[in-house]
Amino acid sequence: MNDTSPSERLQKLLARAGLGSRREMERWIEAGRVSVNGRIAGIGDSASAEDKVRVDGQPVPPHRLFPRELRVLAYYKPEGLVVSRKDEQGRDNVFTHLPRLNNGRWIAIGRLDLTTTGLLLFSNDGELANLLMHPSSGIDREYAVRVRGTVDNETLQRLRDGVELEDGPARFTDIVDNGGEGSNHWYHVALMEGRNREVRRLWESQGVEVSRLMRVRFGPVFLPRKARPGRFWDLEREEIAALLDWVGLSARLKDVPVPKQGGERRGQRTRQSRHPEQRQRPRQRRR
Repeated sequence: MNDTSPSERLQKLLARAGLGSRREMERWIEAGRVSVNGRIAGIGDSASAEDKVRVDGQPVPPHRLFPRELRVLAYYKPEGLVVSRKDEQGRDNVFTHLPRLNNGRWIAIGRLDLTTTGLLLFSNDGELANLLMHPSSGIDREYAVRVRGTVDNETLQRLRDGVELEDGPARFTDIVDNGGEGSNHWYHVALMEGRNREVRRLWESQGVEVSRLMRVRFGPVFLPRKARPGRFWDLEREEIAALLDWVGLSARLKDVPVPKQGGERRGQRTRQSRHPEQRQRPRQRRR
């Protein structure tokens, strides 16, 4: 294999390209699905930017294996967009509203359903995205929730203790009452998972309807107060460093350049401050 440029282990490169976790990539290599310069690769093999890497016979572009810089993009998702590049119903998706990358592609870090708004993160680093999405990361998500229905202390305690959903037990790690009356009562809730419609299903298990749902935090990253639906902005170096540290990838800052300063597109850069509906907040948890 070519030694004219720095080389890295194949499983690391393929994970960075967003094809799966390092362990999964190791299984692909063991199964003979990966080749380098026409030769079936083995565990322990490396590749450089000059090498031709293929998976199942399909080339993996060098700019995905060796991105020029590590970027994490924040997006204030509005209602009505799906977090998928392809939709059987032909609905608009978030990726058509993001800035184009000269090299690589945006990988969504988790999902929000069609009617949920708020903070959604993307990265051009597949390994970072996969680790942040994995339950083992222990990263918590925080939501502002407007509910309709009677919510007493016993209901809140059940939601903290855990209830059985169709795909297993679930619970909120924190719940904060943000006030309001009738059909305009707000809560802030936090949970450690990102299962499909989990926040809505938890409330619905108690006979409570969610009339509005907004993600306001993902781990150490907050939805800025002045941000508006449809806006996107690059996270700054310190914010990216916090995410890398959370999943044990701090060394990545030395491997790949990170933008020194972020900036909002379609509007002026907003500072990291509390959203108007964040008067009280659940405690942020680390793993």
